[in-house]
Amino acid sequence: MEQIIIQVTDKEKGKMLSELLMSLDFVRSVEIEELEDAPESGTSDESSDFNSLAGLWEGREISLEMIRQKAWPRLRR
Repeated sequence: MEQIIIQVTDKEKGKMLSELLMSLDFVRSVEIEELEDAPESGTSDESSDFNSLAGLWEGREISLEMIRQKAWPRLRR
């Protein structure tokens, strides 16, 4: 069995396509899932901007060894 995922921009045309597909004798099922409009990959917003995290650790006394000890406490000896 194969699965094909198709994303459409027009809801009415998507419905028409699903009806067409269901009329074919070899199609078992057609599922319609509405997705929120997500920003296209490659776009930059504040939540995904690497530079927005600059200064996150400023003023904190923390070392790589301290991070390792908290992440893997069993390995401490």
